[in-house]
Amino acid sequence: MIRKILFSVLILVLCIACHSKQYERTGIFFGGQIINPSSRSVAFYQGNKVVDLLDLDKNLRFQKKFDSIGSGIYKLEHLPEYQTVLLEEKDSLWVRINAAAFDESIVFSGVGASKNNFLMELILKQKSESDYLSTKYANSSLTFNSILDSLLFEKKELWIQMDSVNTLSPIAQKVTQAAYVYHYANIRERYALLRGAQRSVEEDSLFFGFRKFLNYGDNDLAFFDPYVNYILNFISQKAIDPSKPYFKQKQTTEFNIQRLKVLDQGIKGTLLRNNLARAIAFEEILTFENHGQHERFLQYYATINNSPIYLAEILALHNKISSMEPNNPLPKIALQNVSRKTVSSASILNNKTTVLYFWSQTQMNHYKNTLERSKLLQERYPNIRFVGICIQPFNSMVDQVQKMMEINPEDQFSLVDFEKASEAWVLTLLNKAIILDAKGKIIEGFGNFSDATFEKSLEDL
Repeated sequence: MIRKILFSVLILVLCIACHSKQYERTGIFFGGQIINPSSRSVAFYQGNKVVDLLDLDKNLRFQKKFDSIGSGIYKLEHLPEYQTVLLEEKDSLWVRINAAAFDESIVFSGVGASKNNFLMELILKQKSESDYLSTKYANSSLTFNSILDSLLFEKKELWIQMDSVNTLSPIAQKVTQAAYVYHYANIRERYALLRGAQRSVEEDSLFFGFRKFLNYGDNDLAFFDPYVNYILNFISQKAIDPSKPYFKQKQTTEFNIQRLKVLDQGIKGTLLRNNLARAIAFEEILTFENHGQHERFLQYYATINNSPIYLAEILALHNKISSMEPNNPLPKIALQNVSRKTVSSASILNNKTTVLYFWSQTQMNHYKNTLERSKLLQERYPNIRFVGICIQPFNSMVDQVQKMMEINPEDQFSLVDFEKASEAWVLTLLNKAIILDAKGKIIEGFGNFSDATFEKSLEDL
């Protein structure tokens, strides 16, 4: 009898074990819903590589079970916005986003939600502090440090509360702590850059005392914005000539070459080094006025970077910028008109000097200001045509706004493929403007439509 009971218990235990194993989560599930979407898809990045491109269904939802990606930092991109997501094995995460107020609306639920909601809470708190802190840069380093210490302590207390009710893995602890530690470290470096070398050696030692607690070679954080931004400003601080103003130096090729030298000497971790060198290269290549010196920079960059993919990417950008120089024909891309027909960018020109300006459905205040400026310039320069290009495909909301604002539909188009178009036209800022002559050749490939000096480019046309 006892033997039968033991046998029954053994069978029960085995069944429970098998059942538990059968339903044990594996891999990573990630899904979500985008309200008021600005495009019909989301891109999922690990580092600078696209892991997957997920289309929104009829309910504006996306989802994917990943079985072959590891734990770490990822980015969810819904053009033109993106946000960091921390994913780990067995996470089952759902996110809800209103694209009209991207960061402010993000809410995570499911397994793995707590750490990601904490990261978003930090981002929103830090955004709300930015205006306040901008008024404090005139204070002494002692006072400024005290203010940051107070804010840092506040975020540390929030982290302790979050950590006490969640079982965080080592990587989750590292990332969630780095989100506030390196954010405030970055502000200290920025303060030092903007204020210049107005401190004694002793004051320098006290001010930069926080550096000894930080890591300058953490590959786990190689693509985490707070960490990357900090290291870049740390490198700038080390590269700067204290006898010259920072803002004059930062626009020069020589300064960016010096930053690469500091990186080479002081930063460890191949993944991190390559990503930082790539970021510095982008800053230099996108400083269009330095285009004549970029060959010299690229020669040095090639000795620091050991990623063939990154080198090819930077060289391609350099070549794209060359194609946007004056007297070159504007590269052809696909556009959508208000009737939802796809047309070539070459076909929208009408033998008239034309200014192309850009806007986004997610930044309607910017669009309103841009339209007002366009109307003002159109009155002053009636012989020039002003054409608006939306960076997302048109939708019914845009139709209503444009009708309400009495915008000429013949002068409004949208990008069909943002990625291809932004590469071809080197579209890096929403304020970008392109001036074309009557034959479609470039007069100005890198104008700033909102800049007060832009109008001078139109005076002699």
